[in-house]
Amino acid sequence: METISFKLDVFEGPLDLLLHLIAKHKLNINDIEISKLLEQYLLYIEQAKEQDLELAGEFLEMAARLIYIKTASLLPKPEEAEEIKKELQGTLIEYSACKRAAEKLKASYTGNDIFVREPLKIKLDSVYKLEHPPEKLAEIYLNMHIKKTDFRQANEKKINDVVQQKVVSVISKVVYVLKTLYKNGSAYIDSMFDGMTGRSERVATFLAILELTKSGRIVISDDNTMISFKKKGDNFAAE
Repeated sequence: METISFKLDVFEGPLDLLLHLIAKHKLNINDIEISKLLEQYLLYIEQAKEQDLELAGEFLEMAARLIYIKTASLLPKPEEAEEIKKELQGTLIEYSACKRAAEKLKASYTGNDIFVREPLKIKLDSVYKLEHPPEKLAEIYLNMHIKKTDFRQANEKKINDVVQQKVVSVISKVVYVLKTLYKNGSAYIDSMFDGMTGRSERVATFLAILELTKSGRIVISDDNTMISFKKKGDNFAAE
């Protein structure tokens, strides 16, 4: 089956778009300013929507990853964000090197200017000439009745395991954060994740806090440890 490839405007994928934004805004690829990069990336995605361009899932997945890095970096323990950021930087550096190598190969490509002789046809001897001990042949014959692995059933099990995983929506966590603040007035950020074991639930909570901060419903304290409802005259600590 032919692999479907998405091409958005002049960019062949999210990494291609990120490299363009890094070069355009003169960002340091070895120490990316995530806030600046995220702002420009989301702006491009928004413009693409206005032009009724179909966005590939990989572009939206990269946007979610950038939002996650920025959100996690606002927490008291941003080590996970730094690890993901370094992984993204390494991927971009490798992709940039591959693009440069591709350009060099393209420059040296001669196309149909070179002709080669067709490969010679080799006569194959189909006679099986190996010899095996009789007891080995008998063992193979007796084991022929053993049931082979049902790969179809194994693949179906893997698919079912993935489908049955719990996916937590950001909206549900927005409600959770607001209820907590209505009840207590304020809360420590790390306490919002108490009892959460699933990655989907934690990511949804991260994004919920970020969206509420962005919309002006809540603010983060200057030391990035607490959240509370925004009062008149408050500034965004996240900004």
